[in-house]
Amino acid sequence: MTKITIIGSKQSGKSTLAAKLGKKGNVSDITMYDYAKGDKILTIIDPTGYPDSVKPLIASLNLSDIAVLCVPPTGLDVYAGECIVCLECMGYKHGLVLLTKSDTTYPQATDELKTKLQKITKGTVLEHWEHIIVSTKTFEGMEEFKEKIFNIGEEIDEENIKKATLPPRVMIDQSFNVTGIGCVVLGIVTQGTIKTKDKMVAYPIKKPLEIRSIQMHDVDVKTAACGARVGLALKGIQSKDIDRGYVLSNDEIVSKDIKIKCKILPLSKGFNIGNVLHVFVGLQSAPLRVNCIEKNGKNTDSASGGDECILELTGTKEISYSQQDRFILTNLDEKQRFLGYGFLQ
Repeated sequence: MTKITIIGSKQSGKSTLAAKLGKKGNVSDITMYDYAKGDKILTIIDPTGYPDSVKPLIASLNLSDIAVLCVPPTGLDVYAGECIVCLECMGYKHGLVLLTKSDTTYPQATDELKTKLQKITKGTVLEHWEHIIVSTKTFEGMEEFKEKIFNIGEEIDEENIKKATLPPRVMIDQSFNVTGIGCVVLGIVTQGTIKTKDKMVAYPIKKPLEIRSIQMHDVDVKTAACGARVGLALKGIQSKDIDRGYVLSNDEIVSKDIKIKCKILPLSKGFNIGNVLHVFVGLQSAPLRVNCIEKNGKNTDSASGGDECILELTGTKEISYSQQDRFILTNLDEKQRFLGYGFLQ
């Protein structure tokens, strides 16, 4: 199966496109759609809570394999630009750029926009992403778009096969109680393979549990490998104990404090000792205070755009993560909300 997130500004046509691609499912600050035809299975995610909040944007991209940036004939606005910055912070690998609403413009203007976008995205993770012209009214480019998505999905399937032998890890995005069954969660197997009767732990609360049953697209299965979107019935835990972002695993780090080696984005305003940043890892987030900034082996009072530094951050909320996880730094009070990214030091 392939999972995509469709991003861009509210005027980009992203929500209309998502609705055209599949049947509407779960709705919160992210809206999910499902498409199935033969062996082609597609989950489409629209972060409808963005741009009011960056949280659904980051969550949607973490739940997906492919990002689809929608750009209307009017070009990039501040939020489409912020989406590009977010993709850069996340080091997003797979994606496409859609030039939407092609029925409202003319070919020469579309070509000019494509050239402009190629210049803007040069040197970013989007540099080599294909550009496709589409219209949800005339359906221009829609079949080509789907074909590209499924072709990229085949590449991702190959990548997931390599990760299927790693220790199992499931990222949870929803939890609820089902009468007669108990706690049920929805999420993504981000690595490894899970099986019914597996004993795992819910992090960061460190609660032991057992997988009672597994469903994929409403079909009961015995196992689910890396890349699968699953529904799990769990034994030994209640739905009220699990929030979006919790991880099912057997080996996570849990802490209120982190030390990370960071790269601050060139256009960022930076930050100072004592500032509180909002830090995202996976689907979890927490406000953390900057206690120490180290640049070039020396402590300093501030970090500026373009800096590489080591940060010591402290908070009051426990979060869980693994050694390879990427941390996204944000300041939710600034116009440019994304500051940079880092990894455990």
